[in-house]
Amino acid sequence: AYPLPIVLGHEGAGIVEAVGSGVTQVKVGDHVICSWNPHCGHCFYCERDLPILCEPFARNQPKGFLLDGRSRMTRDGEQVHHYSVTSTHAQYAVVPESGAIAVPKELPFDRACIIGCGVMTGVGAVVRKAKVEAGANVVVIGCGAVGLNVLQGAKLADAGRIIAVDVGQAKLDRAAHFGATHSVDSSLGNALDEIKALTGGRGADYVFEAAGNKSTLRFSVEAVRPGGQVVWLGKINVNEDVSFRWGALMGEKRIVRSSYGDARPRRDFPWLANEYLKGRLKLDELITKRIRLDQINDGFACLARGEGIRTVVM
Repeated sequence: AYPLPIVLGHEGAGIVEAVGSGVTQVKVGDHVICSWNPHCGHCFYCERDLPILCEPFARNQPKGFLLDGRSRMTRDGEQVHHYSVTSTHAQYAVVPESGAIAVPKELPFDRACIIGCGVMTGVGAVVRKAKVEAGANVVVIGCGAVGLNVLQGAKLADAGRIIAVDVGQAKLDRAAHFGATHSVDSSLGNALDEIKALTGGRGADYVFEAAGNKSTLRFSVEAVRPGGQVVWLGKINVNEDVSFRWGALMGEKRIVRSSYGDARPRRDFPWLANEYLKGRLKLDELITKRIRLDQINDGFACLARGEGIRTVVM
């Protein structure tokens, strides 16, 4: 039921080395990007165009299995689990067909590998999930890896004012490089007033929260105008409570959660790859460090400290 290609891995992208008998979407020699959210295509949620909620994925991914509830890897005779259905910290990965998406061979692997997570999530949140229209005012709260790609998505959508909100001038300067037309330093204490001053006193048409803490989640619904839309991308502990001022939730505001930017990988990964090849999407600038596999623990330590944007294991 779930045909399997074998991918020669490169941290989320690679060359297809072998395919199962039922595979029709990719062939040996294809360059592919791995998706951490492959979907079956026929469960309750897939049939309702919500592949992010695919039931076999939700049931088996947390256990370290593929969509059919099994592992395809062993080491010295013992079962090895598949991390997030990709296992990209290995030389080879066995993935479902829906998790291996062919892209142009002109796209370098170290650029390709970052498309399948933060780039898709950020750009997709704007273009696919919110469907931001040209000229709309957009606020992006949190200018880390996902937030920077939200800014890129807003630029691709030809949004009007693209307002980056973060702490510190260095992050805001970086945001400008990825598409922000205006910036607000939230540490100065008047962020909401600044946003309203830039948006005719109403608030933004779209607010994307990509910081992932209680205060920014609360702030996101204050910063959007009546009738506008909030898209939550950041995460906090699933058992945490978040409180809101009731008045901030009124005015026909819409709030939606997006985990993967409404991704349809077979549609979207080639599109993003071609946007990069056409010079309209920045990928090189997202990579702040390249490391060897034996440096991977140092890479995770940098991630925990919030250093850099994306580190690629070569």
